[in-house]
Amino acid sequence: MATIHEGHRQRLKDRFQKEGLSNFDDIHVLELLLFYSIPRRDTNPVAHALLDTFGSLKGVLEASPEDLAAVPGLGENSAQLLALIPQLLKRYLQDSQWLGKFLRTTEEVGQYLVPRFFLAREEQVCLLCLDAKCKVLDCRMIQTGSINNVGISVRKVMETALRSGASSVVLAHNHTSGIALPSQEDLDTTTRIWSALDAAGITLADHIVVAGDDYVSLRADGFFDNLR
Repeated sequence: MATIHEGHRQRLKDRFQKEGLSNFDDIHVLELLLFYSIPRRDTNPVAHALLDTFGSLKGVLEASPEDLAAVPGLGENSAQLLALIPQLLKRYLQDSQWLGKFLRTTEEVGQYLVPRFFLAREEQVCLLCLDAKCKVLDCRMIQTGSINNVGISVRKVMETALRSGASSVVLAHNHTSGIALPSQEDLDTTTRIWSALDAAGITLADHIVVAGDDYVSLRADGFFDNLR
């Protein structure tokens, strides 16, 4: 039986080397990944258990390490390996948007910011800091948690903007509901942050609301036209 499993492992590895993952189904993708955390056991039953539990490869990769570890036969090391994959991808997407890039349009800002919220399970607040020529000086998460409950910290926004020497900033946060439509709380928060930054001579250039791969710009929607 061990020889059969070893032959299957080698065939999958050789296939990946030649073809990549384009022709792999979800079961074989998971089997291949689990080879590296389950060295001697047949990984096919565990791969099936994962898909049965979470419904899809996407569901598996979005699951928490704790939920993954609860799947029979998986174990802590395998759970951590699977949880690492989306975090690694998120880091890759962020690193591909290097500092020093010029962002001069709403579309460019949106494309830059959306990957920052990749696979976020809770609301996060990001501040993009720009110089007078719209070059990226800094971009970082400044808060995690529902902004409707705790509010975006004016102090954190101001500290981050001043520390980077920003001439303008773009505020961004995500909606975990999957709908990018700004709420009344989002509009009130924008007004509050705009006033604080304006008093310090810093421009709030936009507030971007992200949901999945979609986003809404409050400036493009005309909300900033009424701020004075």
